[in-house]
Amino acid sequence: MRPTLRQIEYFVTVAELCSFRKAADKLAVTQPSLSKQIQTLEAELGVSLFERSSRQVTLSQPGQALLEDARALLNQAHGFKAKTKELRTRQAYHLNAGVLPSIGAYFMPRFTQRLRSVFPDLQISFIEGPSQELLGKLAQGEVDFVIASRGPQADFCTKSLFEETLWICSTPEDELMQPVEPAPLEALKGRRLVTLSPDFHLSEIVAELAQKAGAELSTEYRGSSLDAIRQIAARSSAVAVLPSLYALGEAIRDPAFRVRRLAHPDAIHPVLLYWRRTVRDQAFYERLAVEIIAEKMAIRDERAPHLRV
Repeated sequence: MRPTLRQIEYFVTVAELCSFRKAADKLAVTQPSLSKQIQTLEAELGVSLFERSSRQVTLSQPGQALLEDARALLNQAHGFKAKTKELRTRQAYHLNAGVLPSIGAYFMPRFTQRLRSVFPDLQISFIEGPSQELLGKLAQGEVDFVIASRGPQADFCTKSLFEETLWICSTPEDELMQPVEPAPLEALKGRRLVTLSPDFHLSEIVAELAQKAGAELSTEYRGSSLDAIRQIAARSSAVAVLPSLYALGEAIRDPAFRVRRLAHPDAIHPVLLYWRRTVRDQAFYERLAVEIIAEKMAIRDERAPHLRV
């Protein structure tokens, strides 16, 4: 058995107070327990640390030689504990999130405001990317949680948050955009659909819808910008397929931007919360999911008077 930090603390305290009784009182232990630990330490080191008499306790020559080293060890241990506490506090109040592009721009600014009312000291930084890439960062510890679409779930805790409806847009003159009611999937037959790059789960969803509709999935664009696919559709005969957070947010901001919901059970984009199974505070992420869902519902309620959702 090696000397413990507790034994070293006992040694330093007795040396500074020159009294086993006073040291025991300060350390909140019994004097016999203190004496036994000092004896165990001396046996482990193979030297006597104190010279004891009925009247006083003084350091032996080995004790004098070891005292400063013992103090240095205690200071290092206290510094280690303090730094650990600082890191734990920093992690608890500054989290890094990975989010999809539509989530980052059209959800996170509002959501972080809501979260401050629940956790006033919490700060969240976020980066955007496709689900697979973000989940890789989560696995490597580069982010603390991810709000993304479907991906590998074996290594993570997950919580289903909401399903975004999918909306289409094209040129304002396109006859496809003239009706206000939701568009049936067969209305896309023979059309060229443009969406995000294959890195995104949205691309997989749109590819399946294109196959069912008899449409063509364009390979013209391979990127992560929803604005880009909107502009491609506005300047060509293509039809952009967009998730609702982006599509409806832009339609409210710009009344000239026309969108139409796809009326099909598969025209949805699932959004989930992911976090590592190894984190200690699982309840925090469960609460985080509750607040995300609440904010999404608030956004939906606000948009209802403006658009048919």
